[in-house]
Amino acid sequence: MAGFLDPLSSETRRLSTFDGYDLATARELCDAIARYDKLRLVLEDVPSSRIVGLAEFSLDLTPGDIARYQEAGIRLAETTDCRFGPTLADDYQGRGVGTLVLPLVTEVARLLGRTRIILWGGVRANNPRAIRYYEKNGFQSVGFFAEADGSLSLDMMLDLHPVPDAAGALT
Repeated sequence: MAGFLDPLSSETRRLSTFDGYDLATARELCDAIARYDKLRLVLEDVPSSRIVGLAEFSLDLTPGDIARYQEAGIRLAETTDCRFGPTLADDYQGRGVGTLVLPLVTEVARLLGRTRIILWGGVRANNPRAIRYYEKNGFQSVGFFAEADGSLSLDMMLDLHPVPDAAGALT
């Protein structure tokens, strides 16, 4: 895991914040597996055994999440909503990996009885590439909020309720 975190560029670190990017943080991330409300899905490049991504999935909602969404007129529920936050290695960004992973994440959410996914900490408003990715994959904008440093982020949500396919069957 340290081999994944350490080489992340300053721009990736700005957009996907961890407590650190060193061996100690990698150990904390690994030690927390199966101890809390979250799943950490590790993306591996199989031929090289290199970790190229981390998709964090949490069944817990923070008071900040609940308050921000409430201000936007959306009531979040611990029993039906969850959070998702992906990070990809710099050389894997923009290659469609996130689009390949998202159906797996939505399936996990459905299997755990969740019907909506919100972004873990939102998405930075000055990150148009990520915003396009989320919109392309069905996330809807909920509203902007100010980060502690004064920068703007955008809350987004994906509704997982079944939708009819072309033949009218629910998927």
